[in-house]
Amino acid sequence: MEDAHRALPALQDGDVETAQPEPVALDDRGVAQSGHAETKQGQGDGGGFPHLLMMPDIWYGGCRRDGKMVRMSALKDKLQADLTVALKSRDEVRLRTIRMALAAVNVEEVAGKEARTLSDDEIVKVLTKEAKKRREAAEAFGNAGRAAQAQAELDEQAVLEEYLPAQLSDEELGALVEEAVAEVGATDPKAMGQVMKVLNPKVAGRAEGGRVAAAVRARLSG
Repeated sequence: MEDAHRALPALQDGDVETAQPEPVALDDRGVAQSGHAETKQGQGDGGGFPHLLMMPDIWYGGCRRDGKMVRMSALKDKLQADLTVALKSRDEVRLRTIRMALAAVNVEEVAGKEARTLSDDEIVKVLTKEAKKRREAAEAFGNAGRAAQAQAELDEQAVLEEYLPAQLSDEELGALVEEAVAEVGATDPKAMGQVMKVLNPKVAGRAEGGRVAAAVRARLSG
């Protein structure tokens, strides 16, 4: 199982194309015909394009996919910005971790029938799975007496957790389980599915599914 979680497809050329400003037609006063603000001509900029700050905000934080302009999530923007910082600072742990995280996000975006852009909540789910993989790999390496590899996995897990909501304590999770049980009126394990349906949105990104299910099962069986 060594490094199994690293076998992620690399980002493919052409999957996402960074949007570039298109020419804007100007009238004889130097005003964009579509109503953009004025831009001065004859000062070295050629006079044919407005300043980037005058372009519609659709160009910022966006990309083209299949010829359509789509917005990237704020979390994906942060991951890409942090990747650049890690590259410049030569932070190898953050660099490889964020690269693999973005690769995992990209895989999820093209996993369905049609390519799509993940929301922040969906990216949190991807990162949660990646953090879980690191923890499980660290445990396996530790049990095999491979301390260095185990520490490398834990280091990557720590980086991923910086992008995740704070995890619920056992007490906090227990309180939310009690609320869900009361809301559903559950009295036995047969109602576990109903309780989970109510509880999952409240704990999304703050507790792993297995941990949540175990807490609900214990409460309904007690």
